[in-house]
Amino acid sequence: MATVGKVIKCKAAVAWEPNKPLVIEEIEVAPPEANEVRIKIVATAVCHTDLYRLFEDTGAAGFPTVLGHEAAGIVESIGPGVTEIKPGDKVIPLFIRQCRECRFCKSPKTNQCVAAWASTGNAAMAPPKSSFTCKGKRLNQFTGTSTFAEYTVVNELAVAKIDPDAPLDKVCLIGCGICTGYGAAVNTAKVEPGSTCAVFGLGAVGLAAVMGCHAAGAKRIIAVDINPDKFEKAKVFGATDFVNPKDHNKPISEVLSEMTDGGVDFSLECAGSVAVMRSALESCIQGWGVSVIVGWTNLEDVSARPIQMISGRTWKGSVFGGFKGRDDVPSMVKAYMDKKLKLDEFITHNLPLEQINDAIEMMKNGKCIRTVLNISTE
Repeated sequence: MATVGKVIKCKAAVAWEPNKPLVIEEIEVAPPEANEVRIKIVATAVCHTDLYRLFEDTGAAGFPTVLGHEAAGIVESIGPGVTEIKPGDKVIPLFIRQCRECRFCKSPKTNQCVAAWASTGNAAMAPPKSSFTCKGKRLNQFTGTSTFAEYTVVNELAVAKIDPDAPLDKVCLIGCGICTGYGAAVNTAKVEPGSTCAVFGLGAVGLAAVMGCHAAGAKRIIAVDINPDKFEKAKVFGATDFVNPKDHNKPISEVLSEMTDGGVDFSLECAGSVAVMRSALESCIQGWGVSVIVGWTNLEDVSARPIQMISGRTWKGSVFGGFKGRDDVPSMVKAYMDKKLKLDEFITHNLPLEQINDAIEMMKNGKCIRTVLNISTE
């Protein structure tokens, strides 16, 4: 290709500072260095974690940046040492790496990876190295992916090669939201057949958690959200009941306890709120109830009374649904291709990159589930 080994100038949505609209700019994307892959982004979706960086965790170290981490694309070129990926491959970039060599990668108990911590475990939520510049300034690559751009460069440990027939404007959702929610139910909570579950927060992650509970055989799935418009969508994924906390003058944990003869077997918090995390824990039945923290936040401490756990409840956390990206993401794509996993039903809007601020506003105001930005053609 004519671009191989050269700097590519392309469009990207740049967040120059927090709490401000993104700006469509021409940026420079460097060629891939050793063990790196340059990807032409075909489609990317807006996730709440992008909004978290833009509006909530607004530390100066994170800006300027190119956000975006839920995407799919086609490999344009590779750097020296890359062996598993080749130009032309369809791929999903991963915000959590899998080196396959560290003690965590070798354990079936977790999807944590030492290489992942080194890449984004800092205030900027970005690796120290960046392949992006704009107007002479270095841009952070959010979570090491930065998919609100026509091209990006990522480490090969953060690339999942997928089915060449997969529609990229659909499977891009597997890069974050779907795996995060679905896996929290099936991998982390280990929802059991015949059980009763509650899912708090019905964004894409929460709806994916509902889908995971249903796939695991839960007989009752209670969807909890303050937006009643989301219940019809939740039913599509398997929810059996809907509870709006605003409809009750008592704590939601008491409401669920009364509905379920003492509490649910499994609860999943998908809102990123420490108050909701505690409510989800307290909604579990004592003795064996399991509550999983799924929603992303790192701004406040979460608390609970010790008796909540002493009485037999388990409190767990989940990132990316416990999936090991390079190994498991291709399997999730296959499940969609085999019609065993819903994706189309999550997409409420399709927009060009130039309308990214409209997409952000819709998510901010609860007017969408997932908006897919169509960046380029396959």
